[in-house]
Order: sequence, then C-alpha cells, then structure tokens
Amino acid sequence: MTPAQHHSTVSAPPPGCPAHPSSESVPLLGPRFQNDDRARLYRDMYEQHGPLAPVTLPGDVPCWLVLGYRELHQITSDPVLYSRDSGLWNQWPNIPADWPLLPMVGKQPSILYTVGERHQRRSALVSDALTAVDPFELRDHSERFADRLIDELCGRGSADLIAEYAKVLPALVLARLYGFTDEEGAALVPSINDLVDGGEGALAGRDRVKGAMETLLASRRQAPAAGVASRMLHHDFAEGFSFEEIVEDMMVNIIAGHQPTADWIGNSLRLMLTDERFAASLTGGRHSVAEAMNEVLWEDTPTQNIAGRWATRDTQLAGRHVAAGDLLMLSFAAANGDPQVRPDRTVLTGGNNAFLSFGHGDHRCPYPAQDIAEGIARTGIEVLLDRLPDVDLAVSRQALVWRPSPFLRGLASLPVRFTPTPTSAQGGLR
Repeated sequence: MTPAQHHSTVSAPPPGCPAHPSSESVPLLGPRFQNDDRARLYRDMYEQHGPLAPVTLPGDVPCWLVLGYRELHQITSDPVLYSRDSGLWNQWPNIPADWPLLPMVGKQPSILYTVGERHQRRSALVSDALTAVDPFELRDHSERFADRLIDELCGRGSADLIAEYAKVLPALVLARLYGFTDEEGAALVPSINDLVDGGEGALAGRDRVKGAMETLLASRRQAPAAGVASRMLHHDFAEGFSFEEIVEDMMVNIIAGHQPTADWIGNSLRLMLTDERFAASLTGGRHSVAEAMNEVLWEDTPTQNIAGRWATRDTQLAGRHVAAGDLLMLSFAAANGDPQVRPDRTVLTGGNNAFLSFGHGDHRCPYPAQDIAEGIARTGIEVLLDRLPDVDLAVSRQALVWRPSPFLRGLASLPVRFTPTPTSAQGGLR
C-alpha cells in the first residue's frame, strides 16, 4: 500500500481531517532522528520494514524512506519511473504555504529539480565550469585559508573546530574559486552559515548570498575574469539558460559545496580524535587521513537523507505498492549500512568507494564537485594536524552533540585543546 494508505488504514478520520499517522511510521523530524546512534535507528527501521519504510514529514505528511542500497541504486538509475520533478507530488493539496520543508521539496528554478535533456545540458554547464578548477590552485587556496584560520586560534591552546574552522574553511575556498575576493568571501561566510543552519536568519542569509552572487555574475557578464562564475556565464550552453537560472545554480554550488564539506571535515576530525584505530596514527602520515575521510562517508556521511524522487506511475518496489506521485526520500546513510551489502560494519572500509554518499545517477553530485570537496577537506585536516600535532578533545566523546537534523550529519561543536603555537610565517601565507 502507499504511505498515505498505510496511515489511513489505522483509523478512518472524518472528512477533511488529515489521515492519522500509523504507529509504525517514524517522524522524520522526531526525537529518534536526533539520537546519537543514527545507525542503530536505520538498522531498527530496516528490521521492521525492510528496504522501504513509511515515515512522516511535518504535518503528518506521508512519504517513503529508502533504506536499501540496491533499491536506492535502482531508483536513481531510472529517472523515467522515479523523477526529480517535485511537481508530481500527490501531497501538494495537503501542503500549507508555510510548510517548513518547502525550501527542500518545493518547486525551484535550480538544477536540482530540472529533468530530462535540459538537466543534462545544465549539468554539463556546471560540471565543465568546475572541472576547469586547477587542483594546484585549489590546494594553494585551501592551505592559505587553513593557515589563516589556525593563526587566529593557535596561540590560545583551545578552540571549537566546528565554529572556528570547519564551518568557515570551505566557504572561503569556494568563494575564491567562484570569483569573489578574499574580503568578499569572508563577508559571505556568516550568511552562508545562516542559510544552511535553517534558523531564524536563514531567509535573510539566503537573500544576502543571492544578492552577492547576482552582483558577481553581473560584473562577470560585463568583464569576464578567472573563476567559476565567468565560466558558467560564458559557456556554450549558457545561452539556453536565464541569468536567474545561473544565479540559482551558483547558489546550489556554494551551499551544497560548503556544508557537506564542513561536516566531512568535522566528522573526520571527530573520528580521528575518538577512535583508537585512527588516533594512534594522527602523526603517522597522510594515509590515516584518507582512511578516516573514507570511513566517515560510509559511517557518518554528511548528507544523510534527501528529498528525493517522485514516482511517475504506480509501481512495486521492495514488495511495496508505490503510488504515482509518492515521494521517496533517499537515505544515503541507511543504504551505506544496508545489512545486505555490509553484514559486518566493524570491518574498516579501507579504500572501498562504493558508498552512495554523493548520490548516484543523473542527479548525483558532479564528479568535479566531489573532487573539490575532497581537496578542501583533506587539505584542511592535514594542515590542522601539521600545525597542531598534539590536538586532543577537550571534552569526553560522550559529551559531543550532533546537530538535530535528519538530513545532514554534523557536530554542533568540537572543543579541543593543544599546546599553544606561534602563527605561521607571512601572516598565514605559506
């Protein structure tokens, strides 16, 4: 049965009343999704429901959560049956204008909700602009900004590596790569974080970031220069898209590039500071950094659950009837831990890159964007460990708190202590 039917069979509500949620459904924004052991929740849901579980969104709005690795791979490989077009959703009549998840699910002019041949052209435009990023330039900017941030805290002997480092470094590097000056990038960081944090300042933060992006693109339209913004505007495919569409895609680039990379840095540092398998080799070379980053993508992937795909017709999936217009929320985190493909999660993943943390299919994270995120994260971790070799947790592992989001996985803070050290040479420039 469909998730809507699953809920309505529990009791028959009076006409005009929303269907009562089933006791089997898990609220996606409920307390269980704020639990520290998210992996246990996914395993429990899999044991109870199999690879496809009914969940509820705010307002008791039903949808499916895809827990299975094979099922998620199947869905993302079939854009005809499982579309990215949110206009297909059969729940739109029940969604109020102030519904809190509209920024995630609502109809948007960005690349995220474009389908078919137009999406392929739009994706090529973005990928080509990002592919042209020089890896040596990326490394240089990442090292330079990492040094600058560490210079601001290294003399104190203590810091919060989330607020003062992980949530700043990616935005600074990305802003520079896209065409902003260092000063403009630094001014944008608070607005980017306001936007992705989703609190009271989210809308104002989005407006400020969008305004800055419009100004940058307008100037590059008149005077092309180095950077992703110019390459987006002057690409052969750009003529088929409006200025507003390119602005939206640049917004997607910087937002989707910043927060998951920030959480990748934070989650990897947490692993290396709390897991003896990595803590013992903090100063033992670069191999442990790469292993920790890979392990995080399997066990604590920054992007946990996303919306999603919409069924274009009635179909069967994992023994369930999925109705036309049903929303399928994709759980990359659950799929990475699917017991059918990873029966023993105590074994280190090593160099296995078969995780689904960057998605799959036409709407996966572009490969050059993945390479940029990895370059920023790995450089940021390496520079930190070089500069603060005895860095250690300032609190117990149990005292660390995850942000209360079912969609992203990242720490609220990462308090550390270390031996105070002098700033780097040339004011933070290597």
